[in-house]
Amino acid sequence: MLISDLDTPALVIDMDVMERNLTRVSDYAREHQLRLRPHTKTHKIPALARKQLHLGAAGLTVAKVGEAEVMLDAEPDDILVAFPVIGPAKLQRLMTVAELTRITVALDSKEALAELSEAASQFGRSIGVLIEMDVGLGRVGLEPGPAILEFARAIEACPCVTFEGLTFYPGHIRHMDHGATAALQAVSELVNGAVQLLETNGFEVRVVSGGSTPTLFHSHEVTRLNEIRPGTYIFNDRNTKDLGACSLEDCAATIMATVVSTTVRDQIIIDGGSKTFSSDRAASGEASFGLVLDAPDAHFAKMNEEHGFIDIRGAGRSFKVGERVHVLPNHVCVAMNLHEQVYGIRGNQVEQVWRVDARGKLQ
Repeated sequence: MLISDLDTPALVIDMDVMERNLTRVSDYAREHQLRLRPHTKTHKIPALARKQLHLGAAGLTVAKVGEAEVMLDAEPDDILVAFPVIGPAKLQRLMTVAELTRITVALDSKEALAELSEAASQFGRSIGVLIEMDVGLGRVGLEPGPAILEFARAIEACPCVTFEGLTFYPGHIRHMDHGATAALQAVSELVNGAVQLLETNGFEVRVVSGGSTPTLFHSHEVTRLNEIRPGTYIFNDRNTKDLGACSLEDCAATIMATVVSTTVRDQIIIDGGSKTFSSDRAASGEASFGLVLDAPDAHFAKMNEEHGFIDIRGAGRSFKVGERVHVLPNHVCVAMNLHEQVYGIRGNQVEQVWRVDARGKLQ
């Protein structure tokens, strides 16, 4: 099948670019002796998780139990649920997953710990725990210091759970400029201090898990970090590019859409809106929903559910009804969640059709 045979809107993945991204990060992790446990929230496809494992990933990261259930198809030796699992229904499902692969959960509260320990005891499972530490984002995580030590002692006192180490997400560091370098150094000092505090008090910190795609290739600069969990790197997107974490040539996933109307002067309408691209704005702050690769100076200014409004006053060219355009989405992780299937291409050939099996797995 040719790419021109696809119906639109269609999310297409340049397999050469994707495979280059995967190899680059795998090589980086190996070079710096970092355990790679990629986050599957970006691609949501077991077949692509298998590619990551084949290239040396030691395990997978997910956010929700539903994602963990889907990713069992990739046959990982290890899954990290990087999100608190709360409630008996979710915990029962997690225990079923834990029968088939090793499970670790990131936690930051004694309430969640007690529920996890009780469920693990009931089902006869042993679950690893990473203490979630806040290093500056202010989203989840314990403040570095005595709270970390107290929580480690609480884990030690609970049956059927084991203390494995620390996890953090430096999401407040976005563009790796001079200020970000200083911020990453501050993160390194926080992490090193927390590890030293635990070790001084008799705890073995086997795993120090962290990082993000923007800071990915600076991960080795964080003292004591030994595991990275990047997600977006497999495809990259407009925001990753705009933040300086990749180049346009590193962006593997685009959305192909069709021009369906040109009746309004200086404007075209494409057959994809908020149900195709998501409503995430550009990281630069620009009120735009994607980069039109066929006319980079056009402005993707507005969306309804099915309509994409593109201002072409600065495009330097015209468009015709029926013409196809390619748009680099702002945030590919959310865009993937909107598509039932995506297409792997090489040149003009469609080589793979993947169902996005973990889309909509919110529970």
